[in-house]
Amino acid sequence: MGIIQTLHSYWAYLTLLMLIIAVVNAITGYFSSKPFIMGKDLRISLFALIFTHIQLLLGIILYFVSERFSLWSELGAGGVMKNDLARLLLVEHPFTNILAIILITIGWSKHKKVDSAKGKFGKIAFFYTLGLILLLSRIPWGQWM
Repeated sequence: MGIIQTLHSYWAYLTLLMLIIAVVNAITGYFSSKPFIMGKDLRISLFALIFTHIQLLLGIILYFVSERFSLWSELGAGGVMKNDLARLLLVEHPFTNILAIILITIGWSKHKKVDSAKGKFGKIAFFYTLGLILLLSRIPWGQWM
C-alpha cells in the first residue's frame, strides 16, 4: 500500500500541474480568439485528461487496499460520517474527485463536437476549471503536504 499511496500523492502534483496548464491554455485561447491547434492545444487537454484518469485509478486502488477502508466496518457508516477526517478521506474526497473527473471527461467529449476554436476552448475551459476547483476543494491538505 505504501507504493500506491506514494504514487497517488506524487502523481497528484503532475495531475494538478497538467490541469492548471490546460485551464490556462483554454482560457487564453478562448479570450485571444486564437486557432485551436490540434498538435499543441489538443495534446495539452488530452494529457490533462489522461493524468486525471491515471490519478483516479491510483485512488480507487488505494481506497480499497488502504487500512482506512476498515473504518467502514469498525465505525459503521454513522461513525464515519461523524468523524471529520474519516468522512473526508472515505466519502468527500473520493466522491468529489470522481465528480471532478467526470466533469473533465465531459469537457473533453463536448469539445470534440464543436467546430469553432472559441467553442473548443470554451468547453475545455469551463469543464476543466470546474473539475480543477472540485479537486482542489477536497484534497486532504493536512495529510498531503
